[in-house]
Amino acid sequence: MTAGTELEGRTCLVTGASRGIGRAIARLLDASGGSVIAAARPSEALNSLAQEMSKRTILLGADATSDGFLEKLDALPPLDILVNNLGTNVPRLMEEVDDAVLDSMIDLNIRATYRISRAVVRRMNPEGRVINITSQMGHVGSARRTVYCMTKHAIEGLTKAMAIELAPRGIKVNSVAPTFVETELTKPMLADPDFAAFVKRMIPLGQLADVEDVARAVVFLAGPGGRMITGQSLIVDGGWTAQ
Repeated sequence: MTAGTELEGRTCLVTGASRGIGRAIARLLDASGGSVIAAARPSEALNSLAQEMSKRTILLGADATSDGFLEKLDALPPLDILVNNLGTNVPRLMEEVDDAVLDSMIDLNIRATYRISRAVVRRMNPEGRVINITSQMGHVGSARRTVYCMTKHAIEGLTKAMAIELAPRGIKVNSVAPTFVETELTKPMLADPDFAAFVKRMIPLGQLADVEDVARAVVFLAGPGGRMITGQSLIVDGGWTAQ
């Protein structure tokens, strides 16, 4: 991770921070001088994150879909940067998606993101930044991902609407939309040789993204480079959606 000071004095909240993309984002925000509040369900993974971060870091162990989490947010100082990294996927054919899967994905991928954003922006400092982690699937469609695509398209729409509504306060709202990144969530999918070959075939650059590719995009939008960028999606997909 490249250290810097471009986010010095900025208070940042990252949800889903214990593993994968969220963990990489939290680490790079910290390395860039930000004071990071790393939120995730209580776990050893979350506890171990403190060992990789500066002493500025605060670990916030809670279920981000709960009312209790929103109460914890109200007790925090006003934020400068919010990174909504919550999300999950259960790849299934549409006719195999039951209501339990549908409801749980909508609850985590859309409802929790909306509720957290609403709570934060009520008290966000002027010139703040909201960065939603979406997906290339928020811009295209794909088999076995009807619910996932639906939820990520929803957050892309939310990003644009928030950007317009919050612009008078100087708050910028953008998304970062990565292609497939090997994480605990995607590893079982990518273990299928046929699926892995399909993914690489669809990416003109011929390789998966890594978690730091996504983290660097977030820090760019959170820092001076994002001063005049709002309502946009920074697609980190190796060219998938350009085809």
